[in-house]
Amino acid sequence: MADYTALAEAGEGLVELLRDHLTPEPISKRELISLCSPHESENNQLTVYLFHIEEDQQSASGGYVQQSRDLQRMSPSRFNLSFLITAHSKAPVQLREADQYRMLGAAIQVLKDHPLLEQQYLGGSLADTNAVIHLSVERPNFEQMTKIWSNTSKPYKLSIVCKASGVVLDSKRTRRVSRITDVQIDVAQRTPPRERSGL
Repeated sequence: MADYTALAEAGEGLVELLRDHLTPEPISKRELISLCSPHESENNQLTVYLFHIEEDQQSASGGYVQQSRDLQRMSPSRFNLSFLITAHSKAPVQLREADQYRMLGAAIQVLKDHPLLEQQYLGGSLADTNAVIHLSVERPNFEQMTKIWSNTSKPYKLSIVCKASGVVLDSKRTRRVSRITDVQIDVAQRTPPRERSGL
Protein backbone atom coordinates (compact mmCIF):
# COMPACT_ATOMS: atom_id res chain seq x y z
CA MET A 1 0.00 0.00 0.00
CA ALA A 2 1.33 3.47 -0.95
CA ASP A 3 1.38 5.22 2.41
CA TYR A 4 1.43 8.93 3.36
CA THR A 5 5.23 8.68 3.21
CA ALA A 6 5.03 8.51 -0.62
CA LEU A 7 5.61 12.27 -1.02
CA ALA A 8 8.84 12.17 0.97
CA GLU A 9 9.92 8.95 -0.76
CA ALA A 10 9.45 10.55 -4.19
CA GLY A 11 11.60 13.53 -3.15
CA GLU A 12 14.29 11.31 -1.69
CA GLY A 13 14.32 9.18 -4.83
CA LEU A 14 14.78 12.26 -7.01
CA VAL A 15 17.67 13.41 -4.82
CA GLU A 16 19.36 10.00 -5.09
CA LEU A 17 19.01 10.07 -8.88
CA LEU A 18 20.71 13.48 -9.03
CA ARG A 19 23.43 12.41 -6.58
CA ASP A 20 24.30 9.39 -8.71
CA HIS A 21 24.63 11.39 -11.92
CA LEU A 22 25.90 14.81 -10.80
CA THR A 23 28.82 13.67 -8.65
CA PRO A 24 31.75 13.98 -8.70
CA GLU A 25 31.21 16.38 -11.63
CA PRO A 26 29.89 19.06 -11.63
CA ILE A 27 29.20 18.62 -7.87
CA SER A 28 32.03 17.10 -5.87
CA LYS A 29 30.14 15.30 -3.06
CA ARG A 30 26.79 13.52 -2.79
CA GLU A 31 25.87 15.25 0.48
CA LEU A 32 25.96 18.65 -1.28
CA ILE A 33 22.67 17.70 -3.00
CA SER A 34 19.80 17.78 -0.50
CA LEU A 35 16.05 17.76 -0.08
CA CYS A 36 15.55 21.17 1.53
CA SER A 37 14.32 24.71 1.01
CA PRO A 38 16.39 26.89 -1.35
CA HIS A 39 16.14 29.66 1.24
CA GLU A 40 18.11 27.58 3.77
CA SER A 41 20.71 26.06 1.50
CA GLU A 42 23.57 26.25 4.05
CA ASN A 43 26.44 24.31 2.47
CA ASN A 44 24.34 22.63 -0.23
CA GLN A 45 25.16 23.20 -3.86
CA LEU A 46 21.88 21.83 -5.23
CA THR A 47 18.58 21.87 -3.36
CA VAL A 48 15.41 19.95 -4.23
CA TYR A 49 12.25 21.53 -2.79
CA LEU A 50 8.64 20.34 -3.08
CA PHE A 51 6.62 23.52 -3.63
CA HIS A 52 3.40 22.36 -5.29
CA ILE A 53 1.11 19.31 -5.03
CA GLU A 54 -1.75 18.79 -7.45
CA GLU A 55 -4.22 15.92 -7.64
CA ASP A 56 -4.42 14.28 -11.04
CA GLN A 57 -8.10 14.76 -11.85
CA GLN A 58 -7.90 12.82 -15.12
CA SER A 59 -7.12 9.58 -13.31
CA ALA A 60 -9.38 10.26 -10.31
CA SER A 61 -11.92 7.53 -9.67
CA GLY A 62 -14.47 7.61 -6.91
CA GLY A 63 -15.98 4.79 -4.94
CA TYR A 64 -14.40 1.70 -3.44
CA VAL A 65 -12.26 -1.15 -4.73
CA GLN A 66 -12.41 -4.74 -3.54
CA GLN A 67 -9.45 -5.57 -1.29
CA SER A 68 -10.46 -8.93 0.09
CA ARG A 69 -13.51 -11.15 0.25
CA ASP A 70 -15.31 -9.00 2.82
CA LEU A 71 -13.38 -5.71 2.67
CA GLN A 72 -13.48 -2.74 0.32
CA ARG A 73 -11.08 0.22 0.37
CA MET A 74 -11.71 3.70 -0.97
CA SER A 75 -10.02 4.22 -4.35
CA PRO A 76 -6.46 5.62 -4.16
CA SER A 77 -5.60 9.19 -5.18
CA ARG A 78 -2.91 10.08 -7.72
CA PHE A 79 -0.82 13.24 -7.44
CA ASN A 80 1.64 15.30 -9.47
CA LEU A 81 4.49 16.83 -7.45
CA SER A 82 6.45 19.92 -8.54
CA PHE A 83 10.01 20.17 -7.22
CA LEU A 84 12.10 23.33 -7.44
CA ILE A 85 15.74 22.49 -8.20
CA THR A 86 18.11 25.36 -7.39
CA ALA A 87 21.87 25.68 -7.75
CA HIS A 88 23.94 27.39 -5.02
CA SER A 89 27.50 27.90 -6.16
CA LYS A 90 30.30 28.42 -3.62
CA ALA A 91 32.72 29.60 -6.30
CA PRO A 92 34.23 33.11 -6.28
CA VAL A 93 31.81 35.85 -7.36
CA GLN A 94 33.20 36.17 -10.87
CA LEU A 95 32.74 32.42 -11.49
CA ARG A 96 29.53 31.85 -9.52
CA GLU A 97 26.90 32.36 -12.23
CA ALA A 98 28.63 30.13 -14.76
CA ASP A 99 29.08 27.46 -12.10
CA GLN A 100 25.34 27.54 -11.31
CA TYR A 101 24.45 27.32 -15.00
CA ARG A 102 26.62 24.22 -15.32
CA MET A 103 24.90 22.53 -12.38
CA LEU A 104 21.41 23.27 -13.68
CA GLY A 105 22.38 22.20 -17.19
CA ALA A 106 23.63 18.88 -15.84
CA ALA A 107 20.42 18.44 -13.80
CA ILE A 108 18.27 19.05 -16.90
CA GLN A 109 20.35 16.50 -18.79
CA VAL A 110 19.78 13.87 -16.07
CA LEU A 111 16.01 14.48 -16.00
CA LYS A 112 15.75 14.26 -19.78
CA ASP A 113 17.78 11.02 -19.79
CA HIS A 114 15.64 9.49 -17.02
CA PRO A 115 11.94 10.09 -17.79
CA LEU A 116 11.12 7.32 -15.30
CA LEU A 117 12.41 7.18 -11.74
CA GLU A 118 13.99 3.72 -11.75
CA GLN A 119 13.10 1.13 -9.13
CA GLN A 120 16.55 1.40 -7.53
CA TYR A 121 15.65 4.94 -6.40
CA LEU A 122 12.31 3.99 -4.87
CA GLY A 123 12.12 3.29 -1.17
CA GLY A 124 9.51 2.43 1.42
CA SER A 125 5.91 2.18 0.20
CA LEU A 126 6.84 3.27 -3.35
CA ALA A 127 9.18 0.29 -3.64
CA ASP A 128 6.63 -2.06 -2.05
CA THR A 129 3.99 -1.11 -4.64
CA ASN A 130 6.39 -1.00 -7.64
CA ALA A 131 5.35 2.60 -8.28
CA VAL A 132 5.86 4.13 -11.73
CA ILE A 133 6.97 7.76 -11.30
CA HIS A 134 7.37 9.87 -14.44
CA LEU A 135 9.83 12.78 -14.41
CA SER A 136 9.73 15.82 -16.69
CA VAL A 137 11.13 19.35 -16.81
CA GLU A 138 8.26 21.81 -16.43
CA ARG A 139 7.89 25.29 -17.88
CA PRO A 140 6.21 27.40 -15.15
CA ASN A 141 5.72 31.08 -15.85
CA PHE A 142 8.12 33.61 -14.38
CA GLU A 143 5.48 35.02 -12.02
CA GLN A 144 4.96 31.62 -10.41
CA MET A 145 8.71 31.25 -9.89
CA THR A 146 9.21 34.70 -8.36
CA LYS A 147 6.38 34.13 -5.85
CA ILE A 148 8.52 31.48 -4.19
CA TRP A 149 11.14 34.12 -3.42
CA SER A 150 8.94 37.20 -2.87
CA ASN A 151 8.36 36.66 0.86
CA THR A 152 12.01 36.28 1.74
CA SER A 153 15.00 38.57 1.88
CA LYS A 154 16.92 36.17 -0.35
CA PRO A 155 17.64 37.23 -3.93
CA TYR A 156 15.98 35.26 -6.71
CA LYS A 157 18.06 32.34 -7.96
CA LEU A 158 17.70 30.70 -11.32
CA SER A 159 15.93 27.36 -10.86
CA ILE A 160 14.26 24.60 -12.83
CA VAL A 161 11.10 22.69 -12.00
CA CYS A 162 10.87 18.91 -12.11
CA LYS A 163 7.40 17.37 -12.22
CA ALA A 164 7.03 13.90 -10.70
CA SER A 165 3.73 12.42 -11.82
CA GLY A 166 2.01 9.21 -10.82
CA VAL A 167 2.56 9.39 -7.05
CA VAL A 168 -0.27 7.34 -5.53
CA LEU A 169 -1.64 7.63 -2.00
CA ASP A 170 -3.87 4.80 -0.84
CA SER A 171 -6.82 5.53 1.41
CA LYS A 172 -7.14 4.17 4.94
CA ARG A 173 -10.92 4.32 4.69
CA THR A 174 -12.47 0.86 4.42
CA ARG A 175 -15.86 -0.75 4.76
CA ARG A 176 -17.03 -4.28 5.40
CA VAL A 177 -19.32 -5.94 2.91
CA SER A 178 -21.30 -9.12 3.32
CA ARG A 179 -21.56 -11.73 0.64
CA ILE A 180 -24.88 -13.15 -0.56
CA THR A 181 -25.15 -16.65 0.88
CA ASP A 182 -28.83 -17.49 0.19
CA VAL A 183 -30.95 -16.82 -2.83
CA GLN A 184 -34.66 -17.61 -2.82
CA ILE A 185 -36.49 -17.51 -6.11
CA ASP A 186 -40.29 -17.77 -6.20
CA VAL A 187 -41.70 -19.05 -9.45
CA ALA A 188 -45.38 -18.33 -9.90
CA GLN A 189 -47.36 -21.15 -11.48
CA ARG A 190 -48.98 -20.11 -14.69
CA THR A 191 -52.26 -21.63 -15.86
CA PRO A 192 -51.77 -23.11 -19.29
CA PRO A 193 -53.89 -21.41 -21.94
CA ARG A 194 -57.05 -23.20 -23.04
CA GLU A 195 -56.81 -24.95 -26.31
CA ARG A 196 -58.69 -23.25 -29.04
CA SER A 197 -61.43 -25.27 -30.60
CA GLY A 198 -61.13 -25.80 -34.30
CA LEU A 199 -63.47 -24.01 -36.64
